[in-house]
Amino acid sequence: MRGITAYAGFYRFVPLKRESMSLFQQHLVQLVSLQSWWVATLLEVLGSKEKVDLLKNKLGFNEAFNYKEEHELDAGLKRCFPEGIDIYFDNVGGKMLDAVLLIMRTRGCIAACGMVSQYNLEQPESIKNLFSIISKQVCIQGFVSHEQYHLYPQMLDTLLPYIREGKLVYVEDIAEGLERSPAALVGLFSGRNVGKQVAAVAHE
Repeated sequence: MRGITAYAGFYRFVPLKRESMSLFQQHLVQLVSLQSWWVATLLEVLGSKEKVDLLKNKLGFNEAFNYKEEHELDAGLKRCFPEGIDIYFDNVGGKMLDAVLLIMRTRGCIAACGMVSQYNLEQPESIKNLFSIISKQVCIQGFVSHEQYHLYPQMLDTLLPYIREGKLVYVEDIAEGLERSPAALVGLFSGRNVGKQVAAVAHE
């Protein structure tokens, strides 16, 4: 069901407006770029220079930065979005979510589908900037991908033509052989993969 989280997040849980907006997100840049009527600034935060170069040079992001090189996450976000963030598509949580809350714009929206930074912690990180939700009237909508599977046929009808036309591209990080699958899975939590992690069990 690859892609359904980004598709559902964009088409169901993001309040699109016909006006210029800032978008800070993790998955949606190409879906946004296909909406010719919607003007957006697109930013991704990653953990390696290789991924930064990939997103800026191939996938169409306006900006990307390596969070491992940023001393203060909120400073990096403010540098890219001096006027604040309208939409945040979150699958990280923790310190990243805390930094984003500080610079959300009034009546901004957060679509939350995961908190990967927290899954392996014995004690989850606390969120200190929750009052921003009230003071800035921020809407947060959580969702889980397995409840969006009914959208899969619609997603294929929408996205396959774009893939055939070369307007929507994807990058895969392929681990060859079942024996390499455990290491590939562990690598997801350290950001080792570049693109969608796939395990190739056999080639027909």
